[in-house]
Amino acid sequence: MASLFVDKVSKRFGDFDALSDVSIRVEEGSFCVLLGPSGCGKSTLLNIIAGLIPQDGGRVLVDGEPVDHLSPRERDMAMVFQSYALYPHMTVAQNLGFGLKMRKIPKPVIQEKIQEAANLLGIQELLNRRPRELSGGQRQRVAMGRALVRRPRLFLFDEPLSNLDARLRANVRMELKRIHRRIKGTVIYVTHDQVEAMTLGDSVAVMNAGKIHQIGPPGLIYERPVDKFVATFIGFPEMNFLKGKIVHRQGIWFFQGNEFTLSLGEVPVNHSAVDSEVGLRPEDIQVLPQRGTPLQIEVELVSNIGSESVVHARLGEETINIIAPKDITLKPGDRGSISVAPERIHLFRNGLRI
Repeated sequence: MASLFVDKVSKRFGDFDALSDVSIRVEEGSFCVLLGPSGCGKSTLLNIIAGLIPQDGGRVLVDGEPVDHLSPRERDMAMVFQSYALYPHMTVAQNLGFGLKMRKIPKPVIQEKIQEAANLLGIQELLNRRPRELSGGQRQRVAMGRALVRRPRLFLFDEPLSNLDARLRANVRMELKRIHRRIKGTVIYVTHDQVEAMTLGDSVAVMNAGKIHQIGPPGLIYERPVDKFVATFIGFPEMNFLKGKIVHRQGIWFFQGNEFTLSLGEVPVNHSAVDSEVGLRPEDIQVLPQRGTPLQIEVELVSNIGSESVVHARLGEETINIIAPKDITLKPGDRGSISVAPERIHLFRNGLRI
């Protein structure tokens, strides 16, 4: 196990800035997720950490020591790819032990580590099979096992579950969490899937366009996104954004939108009467049984998604999404009332959190 510090790393491909002064610190034994859309630079950052491509600026330090001058092998990191990268002519056992064999580890030690990894992953009965005889989930377990047998300083995962179906992803995700609790290794995990990020990570770094927008525990990033990009990327359905102004009347703060008014909690005085946006998560909006409250909606569509419903409605001149109970009786054309607790309201100005 080891700690990692990426210090102001940058990378250009021609005229394209893949990474711009990216810094991130990962404590020993923690699970850090790099989350962002395709092309945001997260895999490039992982490859730089692994030593597979050089950075143009900045440093990579492991346990406080620079590793930029070291080859990928010398860095002692294990990488797991979405493509599995298994040797088709080898058995599962031979795939698991190949890296150790190349390092000239004694055969009895290799066998011991293969059995240990197989027991941890529940693949003991697969050791004599070849990759073509395995399912996608089994191949991914073998790919993880090949990393586990080494017990490297860092585990690097590059979208390892993206080729699996939803059920298998959920199963392997839980296995990863269980394994991490047991081995307490330091993990850097790349994904575009917010569910993976929120369920796996001790910390999440949200990336876009070669920059890290926010780093922190999953709960904090959900509760207090630093900007509109993070607020939009975390949560489904996406956060509703409504334009208006913050106003102060008779000792109370309000958000004045287009034909609607929201009561707010405490707001910095210097943001009064300026153009702003309010952010409302669909799950924080409550549909009220009675009408006549200040927030009136007109229902446009109700989508049943199994355990709950998504209500698409008009609020003044804006369109919003609301998460409601699956047995809600509203239908298109109905009018109703909603409320939002002041502490669940997010305020933004120029794209940044107020």
